[in-house]
Amino acid sequence: MSSTDAPQMEGAPLIKPSSTDHPLHEQVVEACRSVYDPEIPVNIYDLGLVYTVEINDQNEVHVTMTLTAPGCPVAGEMPGWVAEAIEPLPGVKHVDVELTWEPPWGMDMMSDEARLELGFM
Repeated sequence: MSSTDAPQMEGAPLIKPSSTDHPLHEQVVEACRSVYDPEIPVNIYDLGLVYTVEINDQNEVHVTMTLTAPGCPVAGEMPGWVAEAIEPLPGVKHVDVELTWEPPWGMDMMSDEARLELGFM
């Protein structure tokens, strides 16, 4: 059974894979890495806050992300910071950043680099 044939668990979020094959993907990821949660000295991408990066044929970017906690003091600002980091990239036509709470963020979502930076390894 392929991953596309796998049944969805009831209540499980449907998160699409990122558009990794798009020529702008690496630039968008690097732009996300320039954005930091003000309370944690690690960028949001390596923290695991960016769930998906979708880029269509018109170079419109859609980012689905979360925050470390629903009560995060920058909840209203962080999506704008991400959009502002991506918008100046050459070729990007439009940026939409969607905030989600499903699945909830957990420390297991951090990259090895983030764990090392925070002293968890």
